Amino acid sequence: MMLWGREILTVIFIALQLVTALFGGYQIVFSFFGLVYRKRQVTASPEKRFAVLVAAHNEESVIAPLLDNLHQLDYPKELYDIYVIADNCNDHTAMIARQHDVRVAERFTLDERGKGYAIRWMLNQLQQVDEKYDAVVMFDADNLVSRNFLQVMNDRLMAGKKVIQGYLDSKNPFDSWVSVSMALSYWYTNRMWQLSRRNLGLSCALGGTGLCIDMQLLSELGWDATGLAEDTEFGAKCVSIGIYPEWAHEARVFDEKPVTIMASLRQRLRWMQGHFSCAETYAVPLIKKSIRERNLAKFDAAVYLFQPASFIVVFLTAVVYYLQLASANSTLLTGMLGLFPNWFWLTINILILLQIPLALFLERVNWRAYLAIPLFPVFLLTWFPVTLLAVFTRHNKNWVHTKHTRSISLEEMK
Repeated sequence: MMLWGREILTVIFIALQLVTALFGGYQIVFSFFGLVYRKRQVTASPEKRFAVLVAAHNEESVIAPLLDNLHQLDYPKELYDIYVIADNCNDHTAMIARQHDVRVAERFTLDERGKGYAIRWMLNQLQQVDEKYDAVVMFDADNLVSRNFLQVMNDRLMAGKKVIQGYLDSKNPFDSWVSVSMALSYWYTNRMWQLSRRNLGLSCALGGTGLCIDMQLLSELGWDATGLAEDTEFGAKCVSIGIYPEWAHEARVFDEKPVTIMASLRQRLRWMQGHFSCAETYAVPLIKKSIRERNLAKFDAAVYLFQPASFIVVFLTAVVYYLQLASANSTLLTGMLGLFPNWFWLTINILILLQIPLALFLERVNWRAYLAIPLFPVFLLTWFPVTLLAVFTRHNKNWVHTKHTRSISLEEMK
């Protein structure tokens, strides 16, 4: 029985090493293509007409600065309209929105709750208005937006892109160790994942806000992304039919990161539940298509679905490295973890960990962010209970609202 147990553990550890080595090596190789950033100049004149959608559920505390911000974008005012989706609100969100001279669509329903359903409902409403739009842009009520945002989106649409994702930044990175840890994750991902994919001509991952979609494409595909991770769902659907979302490093959207660990855990659990549910539907078909078509973009999109958060690899490599070191003094582990030498795991760990300060340097992030790096491994540890719970609750469709309170203007943030 002891022998069988050892053999089972050996198989598990070998599989862990192989998967971790593949994911770690894959990400390291691709990250090198994010080291170079060539700014894409806006060359197209304003032409596209936008419907700017702001999804809001009880956001009276934060929505006003965003609406002021949207009115001040560097884009002709006659070429965009702002719509606030007041989704099942029982506060003053709708009233504040009307005071800011935007169009308000109030939605009340006992079923089909959540952002994905609210967007689908709003898109149906747009079909009934007199105005005709070339594209839809989506924001959350807690966001702030760089003033060039629509300029960049117009330029990319004029170049033939159908789905464009803006740079995902933070408006409150230094409010707590949790918010700065979340911000570190995004700065790292923006540079080492998203930009590298743009440089390689691959699809970026959609982020749920700061998203621009061609209206004709929406008319053809419809909007059935109503899960807990509607961004991942829509992105996977696009890639599966050969539409590859474009990363716009030059257009920024700033969102509010959770300040407390419990708020962050709830938010990430919802993300991971939606992510795993989406992976069930799209991951295997994308791999099959990538092999059949010899298509790297579809394979890379499948890798993203298999790897819910890229920085989980950092912790996995650390675990494998520790187990391999421990095997020298453990009767149970002896001989079970020798698939790769110690220097291999040490190198993988160092290369991945060094990418975080390197990303901060390349992105010219405030020096205070470097002080948070020692706590980042602690934050990484919290991903594992979240991810494990999400695996077993991935069919849960209950939307859990993240409360936002950080009211700040774009000018104050600068």
